[in-house]
Amino acid sequence: MKEFTGKTALITGGAGGIGMGLARLAAERQMNVVLADVQPDALERAVAELEERQCPTLGILIDTCQREQYEKLLETVQKRFGNIHLFFNNAGVVNAGKQVPIWDLPDADWSWVMGVNFYGILNGLQTVVPHMVAHGEEGHIVNTASIASFIPGGGPYGVSKFGVIHISEALALDLKKIDSKIRASVLCPGWVNTDIGDAERNRPRELRSEVNPDGQGLGIQQLLAGSKTPEDLAVHVYSAIENQQFYIFPHTGWDYMVREHYEAMLRRGEVYEFDLQAHVATRTSGQDI
Repeated sequence: MKEFTGKTALITGGAGGIGMGLARLAAERQMNVVLADVQPDALERAVAELEERQCPTLGILIDTCQREQYEKLLETVQKRFGNIHLFFNNAGVVNAGKQVPIWDLPDADWSWVMGVNFYGILNGLQTVVPHMVAHGEEGHIVNTASIASFIPGGGPYGVSKFGVIHISEALALDLKKIDSKIRASVLCPGWVNTDIGDAERNRPRELRSEVNPDGQGLGIQQLLAGSKTPEDLAVHVYSAIENQQFYIFPHTGWDYMVREHYEAMLRRGEVYEFDLQAHVATRTSGQDI
């Protein structure tokens, strides 16, 4: 997909972070932009910003875990803009709690993170892809995973994002089998300067965890500070769309870890252990992490 002017982009998690970076670049490319998010105040601000840029914009409140809300979203978008051409399936959360063994993590953590990061992605695909395939126009779908997909010990976040990679690969192959004009990509960013470390603010009350945050969210935010901006990341994503690139790895500083992980699997030996502290130290040597 190389032509963007006048086309429509749907972005979940669109009111901030990576989603807003993608939206700003869509506005520059003279697209219609649909921002879907669970945060009403942030959504209102994001819509206002894009409208100031003279970008036709629609903001829709949605909990991506709820399939019926996706179906209503699709109806609303079609009434306003017609067909969807770019679908950034991007909404995601991370549980910021004490580091405990996976068997001690409460069901609430698993339900919330898997619900948004995996089933939210699935709900989007089950709702939006049939529409995109049916309208027959050129389009592209980008599912947001994470470099954490390849880091052992990530708990529900890593599990959910690993699932996104596999479902994205299946999506790409299924679209190819039917000779669709829709292409797919999976985005696996490293650290991006967003507020995902504060995602607990959006956790539903009924899924509150008894494992107290204990400041880990702040620690995540400190790691993300000084990383790539969402706008930097968006440039990589749109380039990948234009070049029909499936795997999008914007941060080259993590390449060695992905390679070592798969080499460990092929050796059929012990589980791969990743030294995060040593990796953090590479910031001082200019690594793109």
